[in-house]
Amino acid sequence: MRYETVGAAGPRVSALILGCGNFGGIGSPAQFRGKGDNRDTAFEVMDAARESGVCMFDTANAYAGGTSEQWIGEWLASRQAYDDIAVTTKVGGPTDAGSGLSREHIRGQIDASLSRLGVERVALYLAHGPDDTVPIEETIGTFDELVQEGKIGAYGVSNVTAEQLSAATAAGRPVNVQNGYNLFDRLGQADLWPVCAAAGVGFTAYSPLAGGLLTGKHRAGQPFAAESRMALRPPELTDLSLDRALGALPRLIEIADGYGVPLTTLALAWVLTDPGVTAAVVGPRSAEHLKPMVAAVDLALTTEQRAELIVGTHSISNG
Repeated sequence: MRYETVGAAGPRVSALILGCGNFGGIGSPAQFRGKGDNRDTAFEVMDAARESGVCMFDTANAYAGGTSEQWIGEWLASRQAYDDIAVTTKVGGPTDAGSGLSREHIRGQIDASLSRLGVERVALYLAHGPDDTVPIEETIGTFDELVQEGKIGAYGVSNVTAEQLSAATAAGRPVNVQNGYNLFDRLGQADLWPVCAAAGVGFTAYSPLAGGLLTGKHRAGQPFAAESRMALRPPELTDLSLDRALGALPRLIEIADGYGVPLTTLALAWVLTDPGVTAAVVGPRSAEHLKPMVAAVDLALTTEQRAELIVGTHSISNG
């Protein structure tokens, strides 16, 4: 496993961060609670991640109505893994107690998150998305208070544009931006890289496999497996439509076969070898699914090889 510091002053993270958005649900929407991984599977995945050298778990107060945080907390306690695993969680998404990034909501939610996780401090706290009803100075100021109080180690933002990230860096010192980034969703980040570099902000990529689409197990014209993430909640692609992304898969699988690796490994290596990316957030649905993801950390792609994969999407891409 490879390790880096997030931004200029963030926590140390592994190249792969375990995304826990499937624990007990599929992300934040209430209608998907109970549709994700069960507790036993979640524990198996966390065990496998720890054994592979993953040192950060990513969750949110809104995931499965707090169940994701709760199960991470129970796992940390049962494994006595507090010194091995850092946690990043998020605030702002829809919860039973409301949503948003006001000072009052953030302060109430950090205490709820810490209680579910069973910890006194999280390494990294993220605004889950922009809140246009609250001045960014109020949000960032509250995060600064939480750093001073020792409840969070550092903070950042997620799902933001370059303009929104610039506003956050003008108001304080976020160390991380977490946005979607993969072979099918790459053009929207181009404006972010200069802002990140200028402000010392690390970039962590969520959905590096396009919600499972880049595992290569799905085919155009065929139904998605029942209860799979693709069946329940297909990814929202930005560079391509879902149909066009499915159309690109045969060529990408052919390229991966030429490397002698699964498409999962090659597509994830494409993300990890981007110089603008600090780490990738992965959400394996089993311990077995984690193995080709871990293999991507050691697959070094040159600039030319990365370009070959982009060319593999040119016939159906805008890029």
